[in-house]
Amino acid sequence: MVPNLTLTAPHEAENQIEISLKQSLQSLQPSLKPPFSLTIPNPDEYIQLNHAILHAILTQPHFSKTHVKHLHAIITDGYATFLNLLFNIVHHLYPKLLGSVKHQLIWVTDEMIQVSGIGYDALLISLLRQIVGGDFSDDNLWLCEKLVTLLLDKWDCLLEEMPHVLCSGLYVFLRVLADHCRVNGEKFESLKRLEVHFCVKIVREEFHLCMKIGRDFIRLLQDLVHVPEFKSIWKDLMLNPSSFNTLGFSGVSQIYLTRTSSRYALLRITPAMETQLRFLLTHVKLGNQKRHLMWFARKFLNEPDKETVVVDIVRFICCAHHPPNEIIQSDIVPRWAVIGWLLTTFRKKSCVEANAKLALFYDWLFFDEKVDNIMNIEPAILLMVHSITQYVEMTNTLLEFLLLLVDNYDMEHKDIIVKGVSLAFRFLESKGVIQSLDILTSCPTLSPSLKEGLSRLLSSGKPESSKEFLPDCNFGLKTGVFVEELLMVIGYS
Repeated sequence: MVPNLTLTAPHEAENQIEISLKQSLQSLQPSLKPPFSLTIPNPDEYIQLNHAILHAILTQPHFSKTHVKHLHAIITDGYATFLNLLFNIVHHLYPKLLGSVKHQLIWVTDEMIQVSGIGYDALLISLLRQIVGGDFSDDNLWLCEKLVTLLLDKWDCLLEEMPHVLCSGLYVFLRVLADHCRVNGEKFESLKRLEVHFCVKIVREEFHLCMKIGRDFIRLLQDLVHVPEFKSIWKDLMLNPSSFNTLGFSGVSQIYLTRTSSRYALLRITPAMETQLRFLLTHVKLGNQKRHLMWFARKFLNEPDKETVVVDIVRFICCAHHPPNEIIQSDIVPRWAVIGWLLTTFRKKSCVEANAKLALFYDWLFFDEKVDNIMNIEPAILLMVHSITQYVEMTNTLLEFLLLLVDNYDMEHKDIIVKGVSLAFRFLESKGVIQSLDILTSCPTLSPSLKEGLSRLLSSGKPESSKEFLPDCNFGLKTGVFVEELLMVIGYS
């Protein structure tokens, strides 16, 4: 009897990928034992043999070295077929894979890197996507440890052949390290040391890879400023950029002005999350979204620690899901509505909520119409405008936070931020995303001090003093709370 790859509930149908692999192993099992056939297989036989060998490697660990030798002997396509199968297993089946299969999966991934198989970079990135933010289960922490160890062990090879994998690894581990540093316990200590070592190694030795990530590198780095190794990095970024020995790097403003590719936002969303979010934002009509959102929350946000994933989801919706005009102009639930719901899911006010708002507004701070995509900044303005009639507190809260960002995020580069936010507002108006900025500046239900601060920003392009941007402390949520949250986000707490 051929063993299973996954743990499937009685009511669930068996996955077609697993069925195909099992069928291949059943029919070819006798030929997987030495001595191996010297006959060259035809294309169909070759594919089936790849299926059989892969299933055998994943389910027969005691014979895995024999099966890999067999694989090496038959390969005619640079391992492309084999690695494509591995990628599909990770992408579609990973959460359901048996523990022993996951161990073999990491082992065979190592083997594929050693032989420079075609597509091993996509496999590694797919594995990185399976790391779940805010998940402190043994299984998730095990995957973190295995992948960061693998990236360190294969450092020279990856640096030479697939440096973008190291960029992806840096993005992922900066993000999950922030989660891991919020908790204490023996089981976290060795993992945190590994993650810190990996991230610092890239930043200190290969800073050009950090620059490829763009401005989101800074957004993630600031969440770790309380960690001594990263505090030192932050200080050098601000005061001594030449210490990174990177030709052409003159200072942090250079990174601020580099837009982060949408593929990085995808890294922090599991394939299962992505599927559900894209379905919601492509097929569900506005007004019918409540049950879909509640189901999503039960599945992916059901524990307090997993609230940190909201930050990643907001960034994904802004940067990686850009619907076509026919969707935008239809009655499909818009992106701003989903983000508005996400911002109300927090069980308590925290730096996580502030980080989610920062993720929403981050591209505003450095907006340049020649570099940035209007779709990245559209959800925030639409959420503010559409909330005015029934949820004006949301509009006040978001505008308050944005003006506080302008005034406090980075005093050394305040001119860049004022210019970016001002340009973002004007560009959204000029492109017809909103009819007029008067919707905000003349709204009778908005806080007067917020309207004054926004008008000052738009008219002068630069605030005269920080006090002029602070909203009325007696309106809605206290300004003091948001100042505290903002300072937590930018690393001064």
